[in-house]
Parts: sequence; C-alpha cells; structure tokens
Amino acid sequence: MRGEDRDTASMFSYVSPERRVPKGHPLRPMRQLVDAALEKLSPRFDEMYSRVGRPSIPPEKLLRALLLQVFYTIRSERLLMEQLDYNLLFRWFVGLEMDDAVWDPTVFSKNRERLLEAEIAQAFFKEVLALALEKKLLSDEHFTVDGTMVEAWAGQKSFKKKGVSDESPPDDPGNPTVNFHGEKRTNETHESTTDPEARLFKKAKGQEAKLCYLGHVLMENRNGLVVDTALTQATGTAEREAALSMVKELPGTRRLTLGGDKNYDVKAFVQDLRDQNVTPHVAQNTTNRSSAIDDRTTRHAGYEISQRIRKRTEEAFGWMKTIGPMGKTKYRGRRRVDWMFAFTAAAYNLIRIRNLTVAVT
Repeated sequence: MRGEDRDTASMFSYVSPERRVPKGHPLRPMRQLVDAALEKLSPRFDEMYSRVGRPSIPPEKLLRALLLQVFYTIRSERLLMEQLDYNLLFRWFVGLEMDDAVWDPTVFSKNRERLLEAEIAQAFFKEVLALALEKKLLSDEHFTVDGTMVEAWAGQKSFKKKGVSDESPPDDPGNPTVNFHGEKRTNETHESTTDPEARLFKKAKGQEAKLCYLGHVLMENRNGLVVDTALTQATGTAEREAALSMVKELPGTRRLTLGGDKNYDVKAFVQDLRDQNVTPHVAQNTTNRSSAIDDRTTRHAGYEISQRIRKRTEEAFGWMKTIGPMGKTKYRGRRRVDWMFAFTAAAYNLIRIRNLTVAVT
C-alpha cells in the first residue's frame, strides 16, 4: 500500500541529538578526545573571562565549532553558523540543544579573537599531544622536519612600493588595472597593502612567486604525529632556523635523529644539529657541490629508514591544505595565521589519534 505524502510539521521532538548520531559515527571518538583535551584547559579558560557581566560564547563550544570548520572544510564563519542552525550532527558535536539559538557570525569571530590573545591554539595543541603521549603513540628519539608555503590572503596587485601612495583613482575600485610588467619587485622595496607581513616567495626555480608565509612542522617518526609547529615569514633560511628552534624545545638529553629533505643539507645547519646531540638524517644534496652528510651517517640502516619515513610530513601538509584551511589562509597577519596553523595541526593529530586507537581496539 502506498503511503501518503503528508507534510506533518510536528512542534515537539522526543529524540535527542545524542540518540540521532549513530554509535559508529567517526565523530563520536573524536568528541571524547576533544572533551578530554578541553577539560585540561578549563582552568586557563577561567583566567580569560571576568566573573561578572553577560556570559559569552563558552570557549569549549567555540573550539568544537572551529574544529568542525576544519574537519568539514567550511569556508567561512557565516557558513558554519548556517550549518549549526540545521545540522543535528554539528549541534551534537558542539554541545547545542535542539532549541538553542546559533551565534551571529560577527559575534563568533570576535569571541575567537579572545582565544587568539590567550594563545589557546598552542595550548590546545599541547593537550592533544599529551593525549597521544598517554596512549604511547609518540616516538621520543626519531623526528622529521619540513616546511611548506602557506599562501597569504593577499593578491599580487596589493604588492606595491613602500612609502609610495597611488594618487590616481583606480578605473575599478574592486579590481583595478595594475601594470607591473618589467618592474623589479622585491621584499626590500615592496610590501603588500593587504597583509604587510606576507613575503613574496617561490619554493623552487621555475615556480610562480606568491605572497605567502612558511609553515613548519616537527613530526615524530613512529606514527607521523606533529609534535611542534611554527609559522615564519618566507625567507631562504626560515626552514633551517625554524628546525633548530623546534629541536631545542624537545625534552630530554638523549641523542636524537632528525630527517629532512635536501634544503637542510647545509654545513652550518648540520653542525648545529651535531652540537645539540642530534644526528642529521637529511637527504644529500650533491648538485654542483659536496654534501655535508658523510659516511658517518649514511652507512647506518637508520638513515635509510629516516629517508623513507620523512615523506610522511607531506601527508600532514596535504591534509592541512586540502581538508584544512591552510591551502590559502583567510587570515591576515602572521599572528593569526600562526594561530590557525597550530590549530589545524592539532585537528590533524586528532584524526591520526582516532584512526590509530580505533585500529588497535
């Protein structure tokens, strides 16, 4: 018998969002991991807010919403609020009841700035890493470092001479005609009017130069988890400087190994690693010169293993750029981009921890 197509607009529902989410949904173990990390941050949240006044968006809900924005590649806060309004799965993950009103996108963005000032992304990253340590997923002696370009939210037309004002009115205020062909443009003489901290940079010869930052990760080699991040202005030496800085932050005094690509095969960098009791397992660069990596390193089987595993940093970068928001950042200024880079790396670690622990159990 054919059922009737009746539009029944029920006023009440007796099924909670918790019951509507399938037991095997991948966000369920993710919610448990996130809640465990946020619980450790609760004392820090208390210090951020006044004890009087009107309640703001709970930081726990705000961070869960930001994680959804990363997990599901939601382009803007406005679209995120739209999803929270009707998506029961999103409401359940964030912790909103069926009848709770969603926040205004502008209010949501302003509350996010409070988290930026308190450096909550870095703190959240460390708590997620602590969860991985509790589950014995981290290596404490074998690491890999790498860097990637993070394209800035600025176009080539915004890259203008410093201290020179354009007095002529543009033919199109939204997309003016700019002719910079034949003009020598460098970071010393030009800067972006949209994001002055971005730098014109190209990763290799023959590639297009873009306004960007450089994002760096330090990965442990056992399970490919990111253990540290940094975001710097794009320069020719930024990758090696960031690597040395991140290695110094590693705890312990035992000898470590550090894998890397050919960009790290520089004598001064290799010597600095050895001085820090770190064995440089970087790829040999023999193009038009001799390598700083000799038989003392390459004769060991561990060197070949590090060279094979170091490519897993590209998995982290690939996820952060295709799923996460790091392909072309929406934020302006190094501090904001750094905040989101660390937060996206924490989201990637949560995915890895969930996959590794579910596979074990």
